Amino acid sequence: MNKKGFTILEILVVLSVIAILISVAVPRLKGMQDQANISKVKAELKAEQSSLESYYTNASPNAYPATTTTLGTTLIAATPQILPSALTDPFAAAGTQYNYILNGKFYSIWSVGTAGDGSISAISSTTGAVTKAGTAGSVLCITNGSGC
Repeated sequence: MNKKGFTILEILVVLSVIAILISVAVPRLKGMQDQANISKVKAELKAEQSSLESYYTNASPNAYPATTTTLGTTLIAATPQILPSALTDPFAAAGTQYNYILNGKFYSIWSVGTAGDGSISAISSTTGAVTKAGTAGSVLCITNGSGC
């Protein structure tokens, strides 16, 4: 008797192997997505910093926007316009712009980071050193002071 086909045991073995491969691949894909978002955030923070410095240079008198402003919206309305649209933080809720804090002459722009709860709680008015809060290790920031 010559039957052509697969036995249930053979099908179960193949499905088990596929399940094992998927369980190995999925965490790696998540890590790759986080790395891509980290690279995106770093590039966008540099773009916002360039736009912020342009805003400062072209303001009369020279000044950075107040901390209470929505930074992305302020920068896309500035002349000359460097950012074509407000940039959003991929680690925050959908549509949330990057955070901004100003302390006299020092500022910081930051993303909440991969943990989603990071922030900048203070900036030293003398050195510009940044104090991180939340899951501080995951905060991605850029500043004209020190500590990011």
